[in-house]
Amino acid sequence: MQKAQVKSQVKSPWQWVPSLYFGQAIPYVVVMMLSVIMYKANGISNTDIALYTSWLYLPWVIKPLWSPFVDMFRTKRWWIVSLQLVIGAALGLVALTTHLPSFFQVSLAVLWLMSFSSATHDIAADGFYMLGLRQQQQAAFVGVRSTFYRLGMLAGQGGLVYLAGQLTERTGDVQFAWAVVFCVLAAMFLALCVYHHFMLPRPGDDQPVRDGDNNGNPLREFFATFGVFFRQRDIWLILGFILTFRLGESQLLKLAAPFLMDPLAKGGLGMTTSQVGVAYSTVGVLALTLGGLLGGYVISRVGLKRCLWLMVFSVHIPDLVFVYLASAQPQNLVLVSACLALEQFGYGFGFTAMMMYMIMVADGVHKTAHYAICTGLMALGMMLPGMVSGRIQEYLGYQHFFIYVCLMTIPAFIMAALVKIDPQFGKQ
Repeated sequence: MQKAQVKSQVKSPWQWVPSLYFGQAIPYVVVMMLSVIMYKANGISNTDIALYTSWLYLPWVIKPLWSPFVDMFRTKRWWIVSLQLVIGAALGLVALTTHLPSFFQVSLAVLWLMSFSSATHDIAADGFYMLGLRQQQQAAFVGVRSTFYRLGMLAGQGGLVYLAGQLTERTGDVQFAWAVVFCVLAAMFLALCVYHHFMLPRPGDDQPVRDGDNNGNPLREFFATFGVFFRQRDIWLILGFILTFRLGESQLLKLAAPFLMDPLAKGGLGMTTSQVGVAYSTVGVLALTLGGLLGGYVISRVGLKRCLWLMVFSVHIPDLVFVYLASAQPQNLVLVSACLALEQFGYGFGFTAMMMYMIMVADGVHKTAHYAICTGLMALGMMLPGMVSGRIQEYLGYQHFFIYVCLMTIPAFIMAALVKIDPQFGKQ
């Protein structure tokens, strides 16, 4: 144990926090963005894309059901390294499905299995973050964590979307282009697995968590973990804030890329896959990254409570950018990129408030499982609205759909006015 603690002290957070969250972003962005663009490029309808890719989000919604087992068995470090190997293999399998006659169904099945592994990996990674850093470091590194998560998104969707577009234009083979993309993703993730096997620290507290009051009974321990979470003071405010914070974004996110790619006659902007890779997946994600880094810095300086309202406005007000784009349908790539950068910067800045709020709520003995419950609830607030967003968009059209999205942000403002936060939390 002493040797493990010494080794943990030697490892700087800069050696593992950036790479851990860079890797965490890759399977998430595959589910939330790459799959949407890939299926759109293969001619799948908006209704089917929104419905079935939203189902891929299910493992993140239900991951609290098995999060106590991640706490109870093996170390978080073991879970992280093992699951990164599984996710890398799953990404490679997706590449093999692109030329199959039943590509849509088979690729969805493989992506769902990858999502399950990724959701479990997130449980372990978030728990490891809280075990490996002191609370002051957690606040300071939340911006770094967010930044490298966004860089993972940039690597996973920016350059690779552009690559898919270029390969499609040069070969005329959409399936080949996306097979190459998923091969690159698989190699990237397997490399991260090897790196983390050697570079992750071994915190002394990274041990299976058992409550002595339950006499080592795993089933009793499982239910006790949930009981502790849902007996928290003001639990209804906690649930309301987490579930509504991304209500508008959950629907906008599913239709943003299809909107950019649909022709002008259908209300879209008529952009190519490569142009989407530049404007939304590169410029937009860079702005998202800068916003996240600034958000973490602001919270560490003044605390979460003092900047909550600023961050709630920053997340939701820039959604009006999509109302403008759908109304004016500009064809200038620089203008479109600037608009997307504004919206993504605001979201990146404001979303750090939700990250720190969930860390505050999860603090305690079962912090790994409780943080997983928080993120699972947030995922539920993303998944259910996202499933119907495609049908709503096809009924309303893009312009009215984005106005509707803006109206769906109102509950988040109401909950922000009611939620209770420790004035000192997050401040260095």
